[in-house]
Amino acid sequence: MKPVRLTHRFVDYIPEHLERGVLYVSLTFTTAVHLCACGCGSTVVTPLSPTDWSLTFDGATVSLSPSVGNWSYPCQSHYWIRRNTVSWASRFTPAQIAATRACTGRTDSPPAARPPLTVRMRRRLRRALDRSSTPGPEGRE
Repeated sequence: MKPVRLTHRFVDYIPEHLERGVLYVSLTFTTAVHLCACGCGSTVVTPLSPTDWSLTFDGATVSLSPSVGNWSYPCQSHYWIRRNTVSWASRFTPAQIAATRACTGRTDSPPAARPPLTVRMRRRLRRALDRSSTPGPEGRE
């Protein structure tokens, strides 16, 4: 596959509708999110922490490390994001995937099976604010 160019956006909250080719970075929630680079449309969530992914910003581009392995998705794509460019990595065999999961402790389903945490939190906050702005029985006529 040929390299794919991404743009990055630093945001407070991850938007509900993601644009293809955009890597959204929320430093507030230490998360980067994008649609799978293969074009399958899956949402890829990469938590940023010393034990997950690290993000490097050089003032113009971003890089993620380690590679992104979407082994829980049907596409099973595997790539690096370096300086806003997707570089395709070799496909992993089922044994390599199992070994990587054992090493990282990640055996769960992909984070995209549910909306990202930031989206879920924003929805809860909106519902709570809607409930608090609705007058109670004493405020109704």
